[in-house]
Amino acid sequence: MRMSLALTLVALVIGAGCRTGFAEGQVFVVDFSNPDLNPPHWTLTVHPDGSGHFHSEMGKPVQGNQPEIDAPSVDRDVQLSPSFAAHVFETAQRHKFFNEDCDSHLKVAFQGWKKLSYTGPGGSGSCTFNFSKDKEIEALGDSLNAVAETILEGARLEMLLQHDRLGLDKEMEFLVDAAGNGRAQQICTIREILVRLAEDDEVLERVRKRAKLLLAQGGNT
Repeated sequence: MRMSLALTLVALVIGAGCRTGFAEGQVFVVDFSNPDLNPPHWTLTVHPDGSGHFHSEMGKPVQGNQPEIDAPSVDRDVQLSPSFAAHVFETAQRHKFFNEDCDSHLKVAFQGWKKLSYTGPGGSGSCTFNFSKDKEIEALGDSLNAVAETILEGARLEMLLQHDRLGLDKEMEFLVDAAGNGRAQQICTIREILVRLAEDDEVLERVRKRAKLLLAQGGNT
């Protein structure tokens, strides 16, 4: 009972950390595509209060350094932290609402096309890049990819909880590692499934411990 109450309080703290006041009329969208990945295409819409929506469609299985289970198609509302949302919109303003050439046009490895779009009272614009020489734009693209990775991991965890509880062990190990090195960011977007795992006595103790660890870190990652 005490543990359940503690986890509820942690979830409420994380939830509070992922909300702020809403500034109407501003919308940011990132549209990502890479046929060599699964999913090959996803979009993330973000509002200034951190609320948003994520959409992806499951593609064909791919080989490489990927989780062993592919995420199902995802179409859901998400809540990001106010600090992350603020950074997104501040970057848009500093870069003329993306009315500039973002791509380096260099012959570099293909990382996936990232289209950044902004609409709001002050203007609108968009730019598309594989790799950007602008460090802030490139870093933003990396962070958005890391947010998508977190949301997709959450969908994998939900599927494993329903169909393969033993598979949760390796998947949670992958997620903790990804959160530790920045490949997964904004853990607050998947706090619901993490709370379920942390409280589920039918999953391995290692899974519960890792879920609690991520919940404890979720307000800052």
